[in-house]
Amino acid sequence: MTIEGMNHFTVLSSDLEKTKVFYLNILELTEGYRPPMESSGAWLYAKDLNHSVLHIMAERPMPENAPGVIDHMAFTATNLQSVIDTLKQQGVTYRLNRMKELGIWQLFCFDPDGAKVELDFSADEPEPAE
Repeated sequence: MTIEGMNHFTVLSSDLEKTKVFYLNILELTEGYRPPMESSGAWLYAKDLNHSVLHIMAERPMPENAPGVIDHMAFTATNLQSVIDTLKQQGVTYRLNRMKELGIWQLFCFDPDGAKVELDFSADEPEPAE
């Protein structure tokens, strides 16, 4: 077996529409085809990819103690200032790190149900205005 890449992440949602707004409006993923399933949810796609990168599952109880050890999901992104402006506009708290040795800016925030999201931007992006 050879791993060829990451397929998708799945997040649970206590409010499907609120979760979709976060990923569609803030991260600018797009909603696409989702095969018929018994529960509601959404499959979200990144620009220029022909497969979904994030699955949202609704109508399941949120776990009292989250299972597993996955800490966060990370996306490569562009337009750091625009993302920061959108996060501020939507009232989403974030943390920004500049990792010069890796050549990236790292921005961390949380979706409406607490999933940690990392957005990685090129270090060439200008320092954002606060």
